[in-house]
Amino acid sequence: MAEIEVNLTETEERALQKVAARTGKSEGELIHDAVYNLIRQDLPFVNSRIVQARGIWKDRDDLPDFGKLRREWDRL
Repeated sequence: MAEIEVNLTETEERALQKVAARTGKSEGELIHDAVYNLIRQDLPFVNSRIVQARGIWKDRDDLPDFGKLRREWDRL
């Protein structure tokens, strides 16, 4: 796991310590959870880009037959 330095104000540090004491989690666990939740919130954006890209090659006639290429590669 990567180690990252986090700079907090004194107020933020005290609040984090209070939450840690109340929840029984370490400050590191709380920060990890916060980062994880931030990333999860951003996933719909990333996933929407993937969905938008679906089928972009669907009606193209200038591309090779990928099934045929794959069968040739499998023989090698």
